[in-house]
Amino acid sequence: MKKIYTLFSLLFLFLGCYAQVQPYGVVDTSDLKLKSCDFEKDANAEVLFEKVYIYYKYSTVVMEYHKRLKIFNAKGNDFAKVRVEYYAAHNDEVISDIQAETINFENQKLEITPVDKASIFTQELDKDAKSISFTFPNIKPGSIIEYKYKFSSPYAGNIPDWVLQGEIPVRYTELKAEFSPDYTYKTIKRVFQKFKTDTTYFTNGKNQNKGKTHLFVMENLRSLKDEPFMTATEDNTQQIWFQVTGDYEMTWSIIAKRLMRDIDFGNELDPRIFLSKENEILAKIGTFSTAEEKIAYVYNLVRSSMKFNRKNSIYTHSEISHAWSKKEGNAAEINFIIYHFLKKSGLVLRILMLNTHHKLETDYATTGQLNQAVILVVADGKQYVLDGAAVDGKYNEIPFYALNSNAVSLDPEKSTSFLLTLQNEKPVKQSTFIEATIGSDAKMTGTAQINSTSYLKGVVLRKFKKEGEKGYIDYLLDGNNDLKISSFKIDSAEADSIPLIRNLSFSLDLPGSDDHYIYFSPNLFIGLGANPFLSEERFSDIDFKYLQGYTISARYKMPVGYKIESLPKSQALVMPDKSIIFKRIAQEDEGYVVINYKIDFTRSYYD
Repeated sequence: MKKIYTLFSLLFLFLGCYAQVQPYGVVDTSDLKLKSCDFEKDANAEVLFEKVYIYYKYSTVVMEYHKRLKIFNAKGNDFAKVRVEYYAAHNDEVISDIQAETINFENQKLEITPVDKASIFTQELDKDAKSISFTFPNIKPGSIIEYKYKFSSPYAGNIPDWVLQGEIPVRYTELKAEFSPDYTYKTIKRVFQKFKTDTTYFTNGKNQNKGKTHLFVMENLRSLKDEPFMTATEDNTQQIWFQVTGDYEMTWSIIAKRLMRDIDFGNELDPRIFLSKENEILAKIGTFSTAEEKIAYVYNLVRSSMKFNRKNSIYTHSEISHAWSKKEGNAAEINFIIYHFLKKSGLVLRILMLNTHHKLETDYATTGQLNQAVILVVADGKQYVLDGAAVDGKYNEIPFYALNSNAVSLDPEKSTSFLLTLQNEKPVKQSTFIEATIGSDAKMTGTAQINSTSYLKGVVLRKFKKEGEKGYIDYLLDGNNDLKISSFKIDSAEADSIPLIRNLSFSLDLPGSDDHYIYFSPNLFIGLGANPFLSEERFSDIDFKYLQGYTISARYKMPVGYKIESLPKSQALVMPDKSIIFKRIAQEDEGYVVINYKIDFTRSYYD
């Protein structure tokens, strides 16, 4: 139901000094007329304020949350959708008292449109989590939206996280956390900007206990922009976590022990489980002489047999025997089946628990950070990280999403755990070979072979599958209208252990040439485009994901009657920490211009 009020009847609410936070439904005239964010002019929307109040009501944690946003243009409409996730394994945690409304100001009138209670949806995400979601109605440029709710949890240590920064700028954000004296806490901050207020004091709270209160206020937070080779947004946003300490402190070791007692985790790793056709499969595994052959067989068997239902989880939803019979399951079920067969084949295994979207905050141990359980096998001096649910996964590659991520490594037999970082130690390589002839008409014709290994191979195949041959050739041309590719062929696409080979024939008109000089750039089909690091400021870490090595070897036959007047200088450039090494050799050899490049990245992550 819409409510219309004249500006005159509400004017008394807006008089006086401007306040950063107003009560629900009370809006300042300056915000109604606001056309853009003062400190980030190109923003599509802005958080006007966010107010969070956390306190204890006896042994229950309560959070009162209130947020107001301004929509500046149609691109800001996406922020008129709200989704709140929470732990609800036994319906213990509750989100209640939801209020939400859209406020528009047109023709000197306020138009308030509440969100219909019937359009607020609750969804079960997995055995532990639920979400509340809704969309604001009557959204248009200039709309103000706001919502508030109350969250309560019977778990004394479950203080909600506070995310200060997001995709849009935040004018004002405030957190007041009032703790019970019965518990001690540590504060984990990932904050780069100075607080306006950061103070702690003692007071009587709503629970009438003399507890410790933290008050944090921050103003004018710029949005977190997507930057080249940036890790996940969640890894770079400014946040604060609170974790109970002392007798109630949660650790990764405690979590590992609890998981091994969980019916949907530890019980499904029991070696007494019997899967259909198990004897036949184990007999086949017994025919292989090496651990790698066994791992490859089991991984590919389970991966090809099971349909992934697109649900990532560290918990099984049904028993693995049932999932194996129906040939469909979530990530945990698929990977626990891989574990089952490899364990019975005599290999030593661990379970790795991690997050497919972002890095774990290692000082903040919670199951809420974990959404995937994969298998770790160390055999014959090699490490195998197996995820049968990973898109384009391979038995001999760490899943792409897990590269440079940390994980909890759990020994199911001992219920012990430790943290490790998953890194690809073997460089991913690409080699480009060019043989070309330059005519006196300033036209180059030739052939090129490009060989790519590992993750680069996967990148090429995914792009080729998505774009098709014509689209992929357009990608290789990179907008160069003088370059033409007359033939193109891909080899070794199906073989996991050998490089992908791309063979092509091309012609290139060399612009800028005249009757006396021919100019050309030898940087063809290298795969390294323009420098992406041109900004003077950088707000996120750089993550190349894997070590890389590029070699380019090219021979260009000179036209008859021409000689070389100028060659690129042969040189080597080395980063101070030797993490990037570049070498270029340019020379003349019996009528050919010979160019060799070598670029090596010996480090994949930069803080």
